[in-house]
Amino acid sequence: MGLILGLIIGGLAGWIAGNLMKGRGFGLLGNILVGLVGGFLGGVVFRLLGLAATGVIGSLIMSVLGAVLLIFIVGKIKSRR
Repeated sequence: MGLILGLIIGGLAGWIAGNLMKGRGFGLLGNILVGLVGGFLGGVVFRLLGLAATGVIGSLIMSVLGAVLLIFIVGKIKSRR
């Protein structure tokens, strides 16, 4: 996947996850960062479950699920403080 396409998918995934979990996005750079880290996390989880995401839509779904998981984990860590 190209760098530009990866950034676009990351931005979309971060925005979707932000809307699902908080009710709003994180700004352009925040969305991209959350989406990219979520994509990595989603890839790890998918591999552990024996699943594979192919194509742009599969990558977007995997990134959104990973980003939602990332936001959930960060929220739990922040609530303990």
